[in-house]
Amino acid sequence: MSNQNPPVSDHDVAAIAAQLGRVPRGLRAVAHRCPCGNPDVVETAPRLPDGTPFPTLYYLTCPKAASLIGTLEADGVMKEQSARLAEDPELAAAYRAAHEDYIARRDAIEVLEGFPSAGGMPDRVKCLHVLVGHSLAAGEGVNPLGDEAIGMLEDWWAKGPCVSPAEVEAAGERVVRNRAKAEDHAAVIAAKEALTAERAAARKAAEDAEDTMEGDES
Repeated sequence: MSNQNPPVSDHDVAAIAAQLGRVPRGLRAVAHRCPCGNPDVVETAPRLPDGTPFPTLYYLTCPKAASLIGTLEADGVMKEQSARLAEDPELAAAYRAAHEDYIARRDAIEVLEGFPSAGGMPDRVKCLHVLVGHSLAAGEGVNPLGDEAIGMLEDWWAKGPCVSPAEVEAAGERVVRNRAKAEDHAAVIAAKEALTAERAAARKAAEDAEDTMEGDES
């Protein structure tokens, strides 16, 4: 299992930003691509740039797919699946294997001590969005309940992409502005750190010179 991924293209970052309505954080890779061509699942770092733990390795970004999954959740699919886990040992074992797969994939990037996998695994179903994201990223046959949920969905791409080219272009401009602000902030922090180091070095040099003078006088 490799944790090496090709860089995410600027176009994909813009598409994801348009889907989410914000610039994505901790983005590592496109984990699955919709038939329309846009990303629909991304791989997210186990820790966000500020160090916050983020256990959801596979994050569903397509709003059309997310809406359809939300309908399944509202219709009681999660409750029904959780009940079957308690009654069907074979299904429970397959679901636990899915949990272990999720943990292994995340651990290959960074171990999050004390954090479970996601989506309610391995004992219940808490979020179908997570299970579907895992199934799409890992492929059919890994997460049985994620696969089952996908089978209940209509083709979310059939009526066209979830974000238009104009929306992707606008989001791309926001991404560029966000990067510029981050770079400016980083430059300010670096300048402050350099000034602090320079002042500390000057103080140390002055103290050393004073000690030398006192030694000469003695």
